[in-house]
Amino acid sequence: RIAASGGAAVESSRAGSVVFFMLCAVLVFAPVAFGAVDFWALGILALAALIIAFAWLFETWKTGRFRFSSNRLQLPLMGLILIGLIQLLPLGSANVAADGMLSVPAARSLSLDPYATRLAIVQLSVYLVFFAAALTFINSQRRLQKMVLLVIVVASLLAFTGILLRLANPTEVLGVRASPHAMPFGPFINQHHFAAFMELAVGLTLGLLYNQSTRGDKRYLMIIAVVIMGTALIFTSSRGGMLSLLGVINEARAAGAEQKSFFQSKFAVIGGGLALVLVLFGSILLLGGEQSLTRGIGLQATDDVSSGRTHFWSVALQIIRDHPILGAGLDAFGVAFTRYDTWNGTFRVEQAHNDYLQIFADAGVVGFICAVAFIYFLFQKGLRAVGQTSDRYRRGVAVGALAGCFGILLHSFFDFPLRTPSNAFYFLTLAALATISAHIPKQQKNQ
Repeated sequence: RIAASGGAAVESSRAGSVVFFMLCAVLVFAPVAFGAVDFWALGILALAALIIAFAWLFETWKTGRFRFSSNRLQLPLMGLILIGLIQLLPLGSANVAADGMLSVPAARSLSLDPYATRLAIVQLSVYLVFFAAALTFINSQRRLQKMVLLVIVVASLLAFTGILLRLANPTEVLGVRASPHAMPFGPFINQHHFAAFMELAVGLTLGLLYNQSTRGDKRYLMIIAVVIMGTALIFTSSRGGMLSLLGVINEARAAGAEQKSFFQSKFAVIGGGLALVLVLFGSILLLGGEQSLTRGIGLQATDDVSSGRTHFWSVALQIIRDHPILGAGLDAFGVAFTRYDTWNGTFRVEQAHNDYLQIFADAGVVGFICAVAFIYFLFQKGLRAVGQTSDRYRRGVAVGALAGCFGILLHSFFDFPLRTPSNAFYFLTLAALATISAHIPKQQKNQ
């Protein structure tokens, strides 16, 4: 039997508990393992996805019923995987002269970098298994609360650790790994991607705070968590991160709409946002982060305000022009870039520093439609969940998750934060939390 649901299931099992535990383990491991950007980390995450799949299948065999979520957000991910498989077909032209220089036939796939595309398909498959499991097995109020708490606690601890390491030794990752080509922060190789990681967690926490979903000491702890995470974000000196933080605060304000008085609601929400910004900036100045603050708000003079992005974007547009339908290949931007690069080639550019342009360059208009569809379904179902639920906590979770997703989507216009696997896992987790909140039964004894 097959049981489709909007994100909730009535019964649970030990296998389901194993799946939920593995979801939590991925969220702890991915950011600590340097953002999971290394091959060894991706291998461990792929193994975790296999364990999730086997536990899921075991539950199906044990119960005689296959549970899955009918959430349409899974379709765009499937679409991107299908595009990648098509790009590996030998339908292209190798463009290599037959002069005997090669002892083996040149690759004729549509992708300009078949190896990178195969790896991207594996990575997207891991994301799909994780996301589908999250939509299916976060199926009780207790599990929802555990997942929310895990996201906030992990992000807060890493933010606090990152601030201490930045003050002590800003040139090494966790004090043990050199990063010669990027400025690290906390466990992340790229400080801008750590800022994006903070945007996700700050949005979720602000949604609970603005909606008054927590009381007493828990509320004060969440305020402290927001201050720590926001301070860490500003310490990264990420201009895109600071702009996105303001977007997150503005988006999370929607949770304050149920106050008794309209004017009291607006005053409390806007005043709270301004107070948060002032506290964050004051914390940065107190800790001696003036340079981070001045660079982040654009007061520090630079030779190229765009940091080379205008050149990267122009090259991406040329790739899109020449590969409009299915793109140059998933994760093949680095190879395609060399054909159009007019610089001296000293540095290898792997990313377009704009996730929207890059998905268009990598997967063409078909892949871009998949990305737009995911965003559309996310906010359509998320806003519907906000409107349908009468539970204050679930409303706060949904609004906060949407705010966090909005922040990193805004940041993606100026960088490639979702190309860091840990950020992708947290983004998908928040997408699940935003769209399943209204469907979880209030009481479920068996976990």
